[in-house]
This record gives sequence, structure tokens and C-alpha cells, in this order.
Amino acid sequence: MSGYILTRMGDGERVSLPTDEVRADIIAGTEEAAAKGNIPPLTSEEIDELYDIIADKNRIVSVEPGNEVVMTDDGGAMLLVLDQPDGGLGLSMGRAEAIYAYERICCADTVHLGHFDYSFKPLKAIISLEANEYYNASLMTTTPMFYGSQPNMGLYFTPDGPVRNPTELFQAGDIKGAQDAQDEAGEYMREDILHVVKQLSEVGCEGINFDTAGSSGDAELRVVLECVEEIKRINPGMPIIVGMSGEFVLGMHGAAEYKGKKLAGMYPHEQVGIIEEAGTDIYGPAINVNCSKSFPWNLARAVTFVKATSAVANIPIHPNVGMGVCGIPMFEQTPIDCVTRVAKAMVEIGKADGL
Repeated sequence: MSGYILTRMGDGERVSLPTDEVRADIIAGTEEAAAKGNIPPLTSEEIDELYDIIADKNRIVSVEPGNEVVMTDDGGAMLLVLDQPDGGLGLSMGRAEAIYAYERICCADTVHLGHFDYSFKPLKAIISLEANEYYNASLMTTTPMFYGSQPNMGLYFTPDGPVRNPTELFQAGDIKGAQDAQDEAGEYMREDILHVVKQLSEVGCEGINFDTAGSSGDAELRVVLECVEEIKRINPGMPIIVGMSGEFVLGMHGAAEYKGKKLAGMYPHEQVGIIEEAGTDIYGPAINVNCSKSFPWNLARAVTFVKATSAVANIPIHPNVGMGVCGIPMFEQTPIDCVTRVAKAMVEIGKADGL
């Protein structure tokens, strides 16, 4: 239909938008990111380039030859064995076989093992079994294999854990008690993370992926950064990925600091500095998607943040481009038209080092 572009909304709904509306949404998205993060918006040339990517009539787009990047993941192979309601294919194979297929059929740059109960707290109880699984799988793979898990400090609060729930304490007006509860939970989490990583190190683990870091706020991120430091002290050669849970650090604690810098409210271009300082090797920014806004708006906003982050980073930047982040619609089966446009825009405009 002339004068219209076939695109999507932030929830994946297929829509046809007038060309001038697409361009207006791109401008609004980049300006919103610039205002929130106090960073430069996309230039007029970059806006034109992003418009061309979104307006491309092909269903699948790609970067120009020579602009290819390395891919990491947080359980890509597991999609082969997860059930369809979880966005997977439901194939009858084990995790190890899924990794082999992902490496050899999909030609993955890296592969990833993680338990289905994807947090360090439950993982601690079965780490000897997981270490054995990792060891066996690593003998059969050629590409680097990361082990991934979520810090997920929320599991240490009641009713799931031993520490009083800070939400209840906040509601009761006990601010200091809520902060103390988060500090206490952080110590439990630190113990579990380091125990797990030490066990994996003993079987030759090739890398650790802290997935969805900061999901419980600034106190959680502080402990993750301190754990990265400790891991690098124990095993300097172990690569570490820190992938964030959202675009800015939630101030659930409010006073949590890392090396004198307050963590609450940090956006990606600010996060990367402290994450790099801790010793992290790859940083994964995560820009939230607004389901009520269009795909062009969300992608322009995400690219603006990633571009500002890449400009100040000294370590590789691998934006999280899964469901509901960095422009990808919030939908279980992520649409390939959006996925490929996000990838192209992140690399060629955002200057990401990988995805």
C-alpha cells in the first residue's frame, strides 16, 4: 500500500503506518531517550538510516558484508527443548544435545548452559550435577561455552527465602529495616554465587554469564559487581558477561554504591563504566520496550541509548535483543522482521560489538 509501511507495535501487533508517522515515531523515540538519559539524540543522517532499515520491503534484512558481529546468548540452545508455551520448539532431546545442535546446525559463535530453574539460589543445591553436565558438554563443543544464571536476589526474601521482605518493611515505613534486609539478602546471594562459580571453575568453565542483573535493584547489582571482582581475583582468565535487567538501575535500596558511585538511576552509558571497572569482559545493556508504542519508536529509543553507551565503553557491548528489550516486541515468538531490523540497527547505527 503506497504511502504506508508494514511494521509492528511494541506487543508484536502487525500494523501499517503512514510513512510520515513512522518518521515522527523515530524522532519521538530518540528524543525521549535523549531526555531521559541526558544523551545526544540520533543525528538527521542516522534518523534517515534507521527509517530506511524499518521501511525496507524485505521481510528479513541484514548488515552489510564486513559488519558482522559475534553472537552471545542466555540459553539460545534451550529454545530447542523448551515447550511451545515458553517460546520453544519442544523437541525430545536433552540440554547437551540441544547445545550440540545449536553449535553445529545454527553455527553459533558461543553456546550456553544453564539450568531450567535459572537462578543461583536453587542452583547451589545441584551444582555438582550441573558441573558434571557442563564438563561433559564442554568436551564435545568447539565454540566457547558460558554457564549462565540469574542473581535474582528476590528469592532470598520471604516467603521464598530467610530474609524479611523489604516490600513489607517499606509499606510499614521501616526504610532502614528494608535497606538492612536487602544487605542481608545480598550476603546470602554472594555466598551462593561464589560457591557455584568456584565449582564450575574446577571443571574448566569457559565463562560466566550474569543474566538479568539488577532485577531486584541497586543492592543486587552492587553484589554482582563485587562478585565479578572476586571471580577475577580467583580466576583472572575467566570471561564474564553482565547482562542487565532493564535500562536503568532500580533504586530499591537507594543508598547502594559501588566504589563511591551511587547505583540507583544509572542508565546504560553510566552502567558500563562501573561494570567495566569491576572487571567484566562483555556488557549487555537492556532497553525496555513500551508495548503501547510502535516498533519504530521503541527501536529509535533503544538505538539512541546503545549508541551513547558504545561511545564511552572500553569493553565489548552486546545489547540484549530478546523478547521485550532493545526494540524487540513483547511476544513469545519474536517476529523475524523486527529481530533482523533490530540487529542491523544496533550494529550499524548503535555501533554494538555483538548481540
